[in-house]
Amino acid sequence: MNSRCPFQGRYNEVCQKKELMNKKNTLQAAMFAEMQSKDLFQKANQYAVNYLEEVFDRNIFPTETALQQLENFEEPMPEQIGDAAAIIDLLHQYGSPATVPYNGRYFGFVNGSMIPTSLAAKNLSIYWDQNAAMQVMSPITAKLEIVVQNWLIELFGLPKHTVAGFVSGTSMANLAALTAARYRLLKNKGWDVTEQGLFGAPKIRVVTHTHIHSSILKAISLAGFGKGNIELVDCDQHGRIIPQNLPAIDDNTLLILQAGNVNSGAYDDFEAICKTAKEQGAWIHIDGAFGLWAGATKQLKHLTKGFEYANSYAVDGHKTLNTPYDSGIILCQDEEALVSALHTSASYLESSQQREGMYYTPEMSKRARVVEMWAALKYLGKEGIDEMIVGMHERAKEFAEGIANVNSFEVLNEVVYNQVIVQCESDEMTLAVMHKIQSLRECWAGGSTWNGRKVIRISVCSWATTSEDIQRSVASFEKAYKQIKGVQAGRSLC
Repeated sequence: MNSRCPFQGRYNEVCQKKELMNKKNTLQAAMFAEMQSKDLFQKANQYAVNYLEEVFDRNIFPTETALQQLENFEEPMPEQIGDAAAIIDLLHQYGSPATVPYNGRYFGFVNGSMIPTSLAAKNLSIYWDQNAAMQVMSPITAKLEIVVQNWLIELFGLPKHTVAGFVSGTSMANLAALTAARYRLLKNKGWDVTEQGLFGAPKIRVVTHTHIHSSILKAISLAGFGKGNIELVDCDQHGRIIPQNLPAIDDNTLLILQAGNVNSGAYDDFEAICKTAKEQGAWIHIDGAFGLWAGATKQLKHLTKGFEYANSYAVDGHKTLNTPYDSGIILCQDEEALVSALHTSASYLESSQQREGMYYTPEMSKRARVVEMWAALKYLGKEGIDEMIVGMHERAKEFAEGIANVNSFEVLNEVVYNQVIVQCESDEMTLAVMHKIQSLRECWAGGSTWNGRKVIRISVCSWATTSEDIQRSVASFEKAYKQIKGVQAGRSLC
């Protein structure tokens, strides 16, 4: 096999004509040289490996010094061509310390970690730099999208006619689903929204509940339904929609449900709602950003019972599946509606007889994010997914049990999945303790509001979280509380 660098010939050709080069050609020669030497990539790869070596021992949030040193990036736009190696050095020296490691003690915003195999696959695919829009642009990406689509259908137990679109995250997946719903509900009324638009269109009812995620509200707004037109339904104390409170559902209705309340982790009762609503002609969408993966396990599958009657689903890979960012999926049982709502055409687009990825997403050009999802699913298999997801559930229960034994905190939810919400004796104390926990940098948890009270929200969604991590984090919660209480006692003495 010829081991000669594939860029050597072009590099030599450019260099031989150096006397004829203008400034632009010099730039080209420099970049060919960088491609040929590999030093730049080896430097970046070494920095990346060094980062991984210490990621589990780092503070969970950047130090004040690291944050202050970000000022090193503040400068006027450069006038001249830069030094490539110095740029990578700068990024590592001041950028790496200012990152947030989503390791075993990061419990904020349902941010997952990265399965090593999936991270490595993404790293390889970055060098490929594929545009995943069409088969002729990237045959490997097109093939993996078909494979992963079929795996997801099998994994979740969905009908074989279900299709998948690979998007940046659940926000985009929700938008894609709602535009498909808009297309189908209006088409059933004889109105082609793709051609005729929304002006003068029959009205679509949007029914959802008071605990729906903000990404759904964003999608409702972007899809033109209007947030002011939502028919909101009350939830129970766990954040689940109350089926008996649902208004009459008809074939003008877009019904939006939830697999995993972002605070409590609770699931709507799909079994009690979905089949009947579908029989009435409604379009049912399930926002399952992090919670839909329960349907891929044996122990937690009961949480999604009846969800197969829905029309569409949104789910992330970069949350509980632990693929690298960014990775989301729209699953839809109505291929015609999804493609018609999102499809585009142009004379220069060379469609094949195979599946074209851009027809199933709002994007045209898009990165080959399916590569790392394929790697995660290939590596884990059904058994690994079950073990990982159930493991997160077990760690969440350990956290709830541990914090409940600390007299200063009260656990407010039944831990059905991976979410734990706690509070102190007052809103002021809860917020003060939360900020102290964050400043201690042993673990990280964010805040929210639950039934009118301020709470601390714990999301366990990393494969790397161990029982020891839970113990250390509970101890940090207790330490933070005692420190705040001590400060308050000192003030009262003064």
